[in-house]
Amino acid sequence: MDSGPLLRVEKLARYFDVSPPWLTRVLGHTGRLVLKAVDGVSFEVARGETFALVGESGCGKSTVARVVTGIYPPTRGAIDFDGHDLVRCRTRAERRPIHRRLQMIFQDPYASLNPRWRAARIIAEPIRAHRLAQGPAVRRRVDELLTQVGLDPSDGEKYPHEFSGGQRQRVSIARALASTPEFLICDEPTSALDASVQAQILNLMKDLQRRLGLSYLFISHNLAVVYHMADRVGVMYLGRLVEVAPVDRLFARPRHPYTRLLLDTLPDLSLSGRERTPLAGEVASPIDPPPGCAFHPRCPFATERCRREEPVLRAVDGVAVACHGIEEQRLP
Repeated sequence: MDSGPLLRVEKLARYFDVSPPWLTRVLGHTGRLVLKAVDGVSFEVARGETFALVGESGCGKSTVARVVTGIYPPTRGAIDFDGHDLVRCRTRAERRPIHRRLQMIFQDPYASLNPRWRAARIIAEPIRAHRLAQGPAVRRRVDELLTQVGLDPSDGEKYPHEFSGGQRQRVSIARALASTPEFLICDEPTSALDASVQAQILNLMKDLQRRLGLSYLFISHNLAVVYHMADRVGVMYLGRLVEVAPVDRLFARPRHPYTRLLLDTLPDLSLSGRERTPLAGEVASPIDPPPGCAFHPRCPFATERCRREEPVLRAVDGVAVACHGIEEQRLP
């Protein structure tokens, strides 16, 4: 088996034109407005690994997921999935064999399921689309998938509104598994669920990963969930990666100031009494990001270089960090 990464993303960017209508711009003597949702993100996901992207709302992590799956085309950059250049695969015919191997679980299990279809038809759709089975074999496969995600085969006759939130997400997972994928992109898969149901779904996903050898790109703003699920973590801020590290090292010794402040929002269950710095300020607008380091307006360690020069993601002691303070060894 190839030991290389299953997914490689290099210098990925996605911009959105959010300009007012042409006539409004002419009358107001204004130019175009471009929102830089993702701006030069690079990472790899190994086979069987869970790589998590975390950050505050609006940092661009969900946009990364949608660009990788082809929902949005990239503005620039490269996406390699097991040797296939996804950027060049523009037609549906070119993407079909790749989409069979790469599926997505969406944030809202109710909005992502067709309310007019029964669960069995929802799960069977990828099987029929990819011609993986025909006739009675389709329903047998659907029953297997329902059982695999902890539901009863008879649940296939229910409509989405007849399920609880956790059960709907199980149906979503079954649909994602229907095409026998190798890679799942999970965009906030438990954020719409109660805490007890979240734990059930996360444990199910870890069990399926072990049994089926799946790889995950896991998108979340919940650091406790990320600690439970991920092998490695990429921390995003304003469309860029500021730190990439193994999950244990990131939580034990965060390096970037933003990562430190983000982790300080977690409850201190050990009652260590360690001084904690609240995460202050607002995220800058991705339409008009600050020069230099995007985090410098909120960073307690910012210097003139931080305000002027954009830091580069560099390897430091086995962790990749984009921070002038780390590079200059002036941060504690």
